[in-house]
Amino acid sequence: MDKLKRVLSGRDAEEPSGLAEVIDATSLGWGTRVKGFIACFAIGCLCSLLGSCLLWIPKKGLMLFAVFYTLGNIASIGSTLFLMGPMKQLKRMFEPTRLIATIVMLVSI
Repeated sequence: MDKLKRVLSGRDAEEPSGLAEVIDATSLGWGTRVKGFIACFAIGCLCSLLGSCLLWIPKKGLMLFAVFYTLGNIASIGSTLFLMGPMKQLKRMFEPTRLIATIVMLVSI
């Protein structure tokens, strides 16, 4: 059946390369992407909120705030990787119009 699909699509002479098979095997469906985005974004918000609450603990509160707030920001930014994909996300972040904002954000983390 696969050969028939390749013949009908005009790709009968080429066998898929190893890289194409890996890309096909690792690509996520839209529903999985949305679920991953929601889960990662929720974890990021929870970590940021937890960090803000832990700020008021005496002595170690500032350190706990920094750790949890940073993890929350990284998780929230990482959640968009599910929707766009890592390479597209990085290309957009480092476009000339967004370069300064990206650098400021990364240095702030």
